[in-house]
Amino acid sequence: MADGKGSRTLLWILIGGGAFFLFVLAVFALVYITLRTGEQTSFASSFGDKIAVVDLEGVILNPKTVVDQLKKYADDDSIKAIILHVNSPGGGVAASEEIYREVKRVRDEKKKRIVASIETVGASGAYYVSSATNKIYADQGSIVGSIGVISEWVNYGDLLHWAKMKEIILKTGEFKDTGNPTRDLTAAEKEYLQALINNLYGQFIQAVAEGRKLKVDEVRAIANGKVWTGAQALPMKLIDQVADFQGAVEDTAKAVGIKGEPTLVRPEKDRKTVLDLLFGDISQLLPTREKLMEQHMGFYYLWK
Repeated sequence: MADGKGSRTLLWILIGGGAFFLFVLAVFALVYITLRTGEQTSFASSFGDKIAVVDLEGVILNPKTVVDQLKKYADDDSIKAIILHVNSPGGGVAASEEIYREVKRVRDEKKKRIVASIETVGASGAYYVSSATNKIYADQGSIVGSIGVISEWVNYGDLLHWAKMKEIILKTGEFKDTGNPTRDLTAAEKEYLQALINNLYGQFIQAVAEGRKLKVDEVRAIANGKVWTGAQALPMKLIDQVADFQGAVEDTAKAVGIKGEPTLVRPEKDRKTVLDLLFGDISQLLPTREKLMEQHMGFYYLWK
């Protein structure tokens, strides 16, 4: 009797182990096929006339990914042009400026055509970046503009007072803790911060004027933080053509002498691991940079 139970237990162990082995094998096969498909796509794209597409999406806080992609395609002689596919409300001043400088380098030093195709929104820092391209396309209903600077943070001093808590700060210099979220700004601090914002604002206006070949006074007249639709932005010379992404592709192909349908090349997406496939992307559970940004003082070319 005991031998019968032992045999059945062993049988179930073998069945369970075999099922688990087949499951793991299927997962690895899925990953392998996915990677092979990506390699074959890359191989296929090595033929024909190519246009690279770089996405500028979401709040701009870390410029590295976009800058690296632009550098890669700028140095690739098989890439005839670059389309910056924009869907962003802008972001950090310095981050936006870094991408702007790289776009300008591609255009002026590498002499490679680079254009911006604004999808849903191309505002503030994203428009700052777009202004450095050879040409800006936008849909009629795209949101464009918001030339301006913003700095904001939460003052939770009353909450600390209610909780009978007190922040203690030791500092050197009157302005060392300017923007302290536990107290109001002094008159001198407001003047100091406004001077910084005005300087950054002037840089934004100058960049747009240079990129769009407009007079500084023309840009300053509309640089009040407002946004416009693509249809409104066209006569204001903020964009060059009302067109969707496909229209931008076709027009860009003609501009660089590509006949027929060009091959679009995009950067490889982050490859998922087996754990990601099994348990999902745990990064979604972690606080994002966008959320952290709201709790720290900074200067932003951002449409909110």
